[in-house]
Amino acid sequence: MTQRKNKEVNRAKRKRLAAAGWKVGDTKEFLNLTEEEAALIEVKLRLARALWATRTKRKLTQEELSRALGSSQSRVAKMEAGDPSVSLDLLVRSLLKLGASRRDLARHLGAVPRRRAA
Repeated sequence: MTQRKNKEVNRAKRKRLAAAGWKVGDTKEFLNLTEEEAALIEVKLRLARALWATRTKRKLTQEELSRALGSSQSRVAKMEAGDPSVSLDLLVRSLLKLGASRRDLARHLGAVPRRRAA
């Protein structure tokens, strides 16, 4: 489906939901997050995506990365999923271990997030 068609479908879907009495909002609003909480979650998700992208670009498995980090494959999976139990420190250290520079980290954090279809 083209991006334009997607937008039309989403617009129509939102209109139907609103007509049925549903309120359409975002995650921040639904979970009643502060700006700071939402920003922290966004940072963690960006770093998690960057870790996945860097690992796959280097053609490493989660198991191979876990050995390099002295961790477990399941921990790497949690890191890439942005699990709440994973610290920002661990994500940053892992990216640095994979060879990311401070400039790379800044680029990942400064990237404009893609909006997901509703």
